[in-house]
Amino acid sequence: LFQWIRSGHAVYAEALWDHVTMEEEELAFKAGDVIRVLEASDRDWWWGVVADQEGWFPSSFVRVRVNQDLQIDSVTNKHVLGNVLSSDTCHRSELKDQMRANVVKEIMSTERIYMKHLKDICEGYIRQCRKHTAMFTPQQLNTIFSNIEDIYKFHRKFLKDLEKKYNKSEPHLSEIGSCFLLQGFSIYSEYCNNHPRATAELHRLMKLGRYRHFFEACRLLQQMIDISLAGFLLTPVQKICKYPLQLGELLKYTPEEHRDFKSVSDALDAMKKVARLINERKRRLESIDTIAHWQVTILHWEGEDVLGRSSELIHSGELNCVLRPGKTQQRTAFLFDHQLVFCKKDLLRRDLLHYRGRLDMDHMELRDLLDGRDSDLGACLKHAFKLQDSATGEACILSCRKPEEKQRWLEALREERQRVIEDQEIGMEISEHQRKQAILNARKSKRGNIKSECEPPHLCSAS
Repeated sequence: LFQWIRSGHAVYAEALWDHVTMEEEELAFKAGDVIRVLEASDRDWWWGVVADQEGWFPSSFVRVRVNQDLQIDSVTNKHVLGNVLSSDTCHRSELKDQMRANVVKEIMSTERIYMKHLKDICEGYIRQCRKHTAMFTPQQLNTIFSNIEDIYKFHRKFLKDLEKKYNKSEPHLSEIGSCFLLQGFSIYSEYCNNHPRATAELHRLMKLGRYRHFFEACRLLQQMIDISLAGFLLTPVQKICKYPLQLGELLKYTPEEHRDFKSVSDALDAMKKVARLINERKRRLESIDTIAHWQVTILHWEGEDVLGRSSELIHSGELNCVLRPGKTQQRTAFLFDHQLVFCKKDLLRRDLLHYRGRLDMDHMELRDLLDGRDSDLGACLKHAFKLQDSATGEACILSCRKPEEKQRWLEALREERQRVIEDQEIGMEISEHQRKQAILNARKSKRGNIKSECEPPHLCSAS
C-alpha cells in the first residue's frame, strides 16, 4: 500500500466506525466516510484527508476499497467483498462466511495492536516515570495513567482467551463471543472518568521543556510510533466505545445456526451495558459535585449528607405539606434517588434555604389522591398525593398549586423508583471515597458567599 501511494496512485478507504478524537493532529470521521489515504508507511496509524481536514487515524478503523484492484495484505485490512460480489456463482452463505471471517480477523488484528499500545504505555512510559521521582509524584502518575496497568493485565488474559477461540484455518468458524462475556470490562469506567484530568495534567506538563523531552525520549527508547503520549492515552477510551460496534458487525454476519450466535448476541448486550455504565457513571460523578456544592449552602443541615445515599437530582419544586384542616406548610422539595429533601425559604432572604427534613423513598408507597375531602385527615384536598411509609404506616400528604405540577411530581416519583431499579441492574455504584471527597471539596471551596451559591443542583437528564 505504501509503495502504491508513493507511485502516485490515489488510495481511498471507507470508515468502518466513528473515530472520535480530542487531539488536534488526529482525523475525526464517521462510519461510512470515504478517506483518501496520503501516508501509510506505519502499520497502525495512517495520514489521510476527509472534507478538507487532514490528520492521523488508526488504520484498523477503515477498510481499503477493494475496487482499486489493489492487493492488500492482512495487516492492512484486506477485504474481499468486491471480488465475492463480482462472482455470479457465489452463494449468499459463502458471502456471509467471508464477511464474518473478515470481521473476526479484524477483531484479532486490532486487539493485538491494542495490546502492544498498552504494553508500550506501561513499559515505555510508566516504568521510566517511576524511576524519575524528582519529576513525578505518585499522585501525578495516578492522575496521568489512572488504572491503565489494570487494563493491561485484564487484556493480556482477554487476548489469550481470544487466541484460544480463534480458528486460524477457517476464521468464520471461530467462536470468540464468549470471550467478551468476561467480568472485568467495567474497569474502563474509572479510566474514562479520569481521562479529562489526565489530559489536563499532561497538557500542563507539556508546557515545560524537560517534560516534553522526557516523554519523547521514552517513546524513542520503546521504539513506538510517532504519536504523542496524549494520543496513546486516548486509545482505551476509543477501544471500549469500539467493542459494541465490532460485535454488532460480527452478529450481522453470524447465522442463527452458528454455534457462536448466542454468545455474540449476549456479548453485544453485555458490551452495550458496559458502555452505558461508563457514560452513566461519568454523568453521576459530575452530578455529585454539583449536589455537594448545593448542600453546603443549605442552612441548619441535619443528619447524613445527601451523597450518603443519593447521586442525582430527579425533580424539584414547591409543595405544600398538609398537616390538618386549614394548616399547611410551604416547602421547597428536592427529589433525589432514594430520598426526598424538604427545605424552607428564609423569611428575609428568600434566596436562602433552611433544612426541614427528608423522606426515605425506599420505604414509601405513592398514592394519587382525588380532589375533595379526605376522610382520614378531615381536610379538603386539591392537586394532592400521599406518600406512606410501608413499615410504620405514617403518611405525608403533599399538594401542588396546579394540576400540571402534580402530574409532573407523580411522574418524577415513579421515575425515581425506576432509576433505583436500573442502577441495581447495571451495577451503578459511586464509591464512598468519591462521595466523601465531593462533599469535602465543596466545603473547602465555600467562601461564605451563600447568595451566589444557593442554587439547586442540575436536574438529571433521562437515560
